[in-house]
Amino acid sequence: MTDNAALEEVDDPRASDGRRPGRRGLATRTRLLGCTAALLERMSYRELKVIDIAREAKTSPATFYQYFPDIESAILALAEATNLDTSPLGEVVRGQSWKGKAGYSVALELVDALLEFWESHRSVLRVVDLLVAEGNLRFQGIRSRMLNDLTLAMADVIADAEGTGRGRSSTQKRMATAGVLVAMLANVTAHRFTFEFWGIPTADLRRSMADVLYTSLTGKAAPRP
Repeated sequence: MTDNAALEEVDDPRASDGRRPGRRGLATRTRLLGCTAALLERMSYRELKVIDIAREAKTSPATFYQYFPDIESAILALAEATNLDTSPLGEVVRGQSWKGKAGYSVALELVDALLEFWESHRSVLRVVDLLVAEGNLRFQGIRSRMLNDLTLAMADVIADAEGTGRGRSSTQKRMATAGVLVAMLANVTAHRFTFEFWGIPTADLRRSMADVLYTSLTGKAAPRP
């Protein structure tokens, strides 16, 4: 679940009437968002009502509407807070040696970080993906930014692995490869329990993801432990 610190850092936390809430107002807003996230873990987005959030937060629906015009706006704020938690993913990739077993260890570390990120924010990300699929432009913008920094970091690793010779690919090609990798990793991570249902343990999934990641970024076969 998105923690309170991330919720408090969301840019421009204005109330519904456009005013900036004070300290107590921000605390109320954070509590409402935390309750929204908690409820999304127990019920579907389509079932969630403002009265449910207000009851969970021990306040009134009128208080909810002081901060958010509707539930979708509250979930948008949660998604923005989730975006703040993606910055460490790019840092896992940057400044590391991607050679040999050390590089493979970085690949495993990144896979673990992605699995943890998705598990921590699964309920919110599930709604984000639903609304993106429905063409909601506000959520499409957040979703496209969510893993952009990780994509850039991966493209840099590809550039380092290629060196400066004639065989160096274009910036567009490196970004395309990184984008495909990020989309693949995100999709597999989001559906890890589906793989487990079909008898594929997360441990095997984790190793396969690291294999593809290492080979795609470095152009070399993944080393065996």
